Amino acid sequence: MSFDVKHMSRTLVDGVDRAAARAHFKGTGLTDEDLAKPLVGIANTWIETMPCNFHLRRLAAKVKDGVRAAGGTPLEFNTIAISDAITMGSEGMKASLVSRDLIADSIELCGRAYMFDAMVAIVGCDKTIPGGAMGLMRLDVPALLLYGGSIDPGHFQGRDVTIMDVFEAVGSVAAGRMSQDDLHELEEVACPGAGACGGQFTANTMAMAMEFCGLASIGSGDVPATDPEKDNVAYRCGEQVMALLKQGTRPREIVTRAALENAIAGVAASGGSTNAVLHLLAIAFDGGAELAIDDFDRVSARTPLICDLKPGGRYVATDLHRAGGTALVAKRLVEGGLMDGSLPTVSGRTLGEEAADAFEAEGQDVVMPMASPIKDSGGLVILRGSVAPEGCVVKVAGHERMYHRGPARVFDREEAAMAAVTARLIRADDVVVIRYEGPRGGPGMREMLGVTAAIVGEGLGDSVALLTDGRFSGATRGLMAGHVAPEAARRGPIATIREGDMVVFDIANRRLDIEVSDEEIASRLEGWVEPEPAYKTGVFAKYAALVSSASRGAVTDVIA
Repeated sequence: MSFDVKHMSRTLVDGVDRAAARAHFKGTGLTDEDLAKPLVGIANTWIETMPCNFHLRRLAAKVKDGVRAAGGTPLEFNTIAISDAITMGSEGMKASLVSRDLIADSIELCGRAYMFDAMVAIVGCDKTIPGGAMGLMRLDVPALLLYGGSIDPGHFQGRDVTIMDVFEAVGSVAAGRMSQDDLHELEEVACPGAGACGGQFTANTMAMAMEFCGLASIGSGDVPATDPEKDNVAYRCGEQVMALLKQGTRPREIVTRAALENAIAGVAASGGSTNAVLHLLAIAFDGGAELAIDDFDRVSARTPLICDLKPGGRYVATDLHRAGGTALVAKRLVEGGLMDGSLPTVSGRTLGEEAADAFEAEGQDVVMPMASPIKDSGGLVILRGSVAPEGCVVKVAGHERMYHRGPARVFDREEAAMAAVTARLIRADDVVVIRYEGPRGGPGMREMLGVTAAIVGEGLGDSVALLTDGRFSGATRGLMAGHVAPEAARRGPIATIREGDMVVFDIANRRLDIEVSDEEIASRLEGWVEPEPAYKTGVFAKYAALVSSASRGAVTDVIA
């Protein structure tokens, strides 16, 4: 039996009783011929407030051309998008993770309201990628995701730079290691045009993960934002979603638990962002797939780090594209038995078939052979212990130390920690503790790139550790434990840490502890008083009331 390509929209626009709906559509220029075709929703996260998504209007036009050429009627709508880099270190950063679920909600709402037969989500900055994927998983109509691509690197004093260099330069200026004039010169050139942040930070990490779990076409995301080929990629996505519709292939058939493990392998092999833990858990939740936080440690432990990408390595996403792209990474992992190549993708081919066509630039050293990886295991580690009974996330993709013991320097807000760092009050061996920044406590689980970059910029990256119930940016370097759960605002043990308590990171044994007895922790918790919420009304208050633990992906749902 063939699949009904108007399986949703027929209810909306067919029949005498739907004349008013058709009349409204005709007010936008649609014709009877247009309405007789499948309606394809184009969810665009374009916004004028950041380079990451600034160019997506152009790509949406190309996607729509592809849909029309393949026999569909595209209907574009917008969602919101929040720039992590712009809001970082400010109260505005609390909106970032909240935006992920709002993006998913808006895609779901438009999909259900307008009964689109198929969908394309066009995404760019960090939270738009998982937000787009979550919305598609909820609707489960034939769909795919298109990533707008990476920004080109900037050039500063003879070297390539990314936004990470600007954040770290702030700490260098505070430490007297860089002049303000040089900082200004750096900020002028760090972001030379459209596209998402250039290292294997959250956007590029999640874009790769979406290709490896099959929801985006292999190689579609690693084409840079400013590359003329990007328009052709977008056009083909329009054609491709129509092929998926004709076949009746739905996202939940593609994004299974096994596919998500492929995505985790890609994150580990590329030294990707810890934010992938939150986002893949959330995508799994919305798609009904079983995935737990400990799966990340298990998959990462068996997956070698083979990509020499920033922040832990030397290269950026445009270098990976020239070297062979995500397809080359997939080829290495499939051939090494670390990724299931038999799984389907939105291209209609298996992941293994797509990977087999990968090219490799002669002499490239961005993607290492499996026989000589950068590290024997991937970058994601899940720690538990007296500080994090539900777990926390550490990235050890670079050359981070595997053990650290030091006194706690406790801050109940990111700004307080940043002030201490820039005032040079943090010393070698200290453990900076930032709490009440979790999903509920923040609310919104802010990223700590400003603090972590300032620590590195002051030359303390190899001697100071940090832990938080907030998040880390994909650009973060150094020994950092994020997503500590339960969070302080949910009476987690992190709320009991006192100034001077000795904190122990034991990566090899997967432990994060304070040298305080269980009895003392319990006693301190008995005296704990929940702080007044920062927001009592509005979107932040609603988010805080609904959001789950970071260990479950910080999803917002009535059953969370």
